[in-house]
Amino acid sequence: MAHAKTSYVCLPCRASYKQPYDRERQRSCPRCSGSLTHVGSAFAAPRRRDTAAWRTLSVLVNAGVGFHKSCCGGPGYRPRTLREARERMAYARRTGEPVAKALVRRLP
Repeated sequence: MAHAKTSYVCLPCRASYKQPYDRERQRSCPRCSGSLTHVGSAFAAPRRRDTAAWRTLSVLVNAGVGFHKSCCGGPGYRPRTLREARERMAYARRTGEPVAKALVRRLP
């Protein structure tokens, strides 16, 4: 039986790769030989030329936010623009909530 594939990204190359998940194996980018970051199986990569979307994605990935499926659907809410990410990071600073948690929360 084949194992399910999950997504890995290289932020400097703005590239995404689907590969079988293995916790022990360190993945490297075929373009730049840098390390790939595991982002989850529910990840949909933006177009390579969409620099704003990749900047937003780098904020999410560096904060530790993943795109993993839950039992009831997809990964849930994720900010799509840098402005939304900044608003949630400001909210995290004001309230003391962890940044990763504030980034995936819908603001009231």
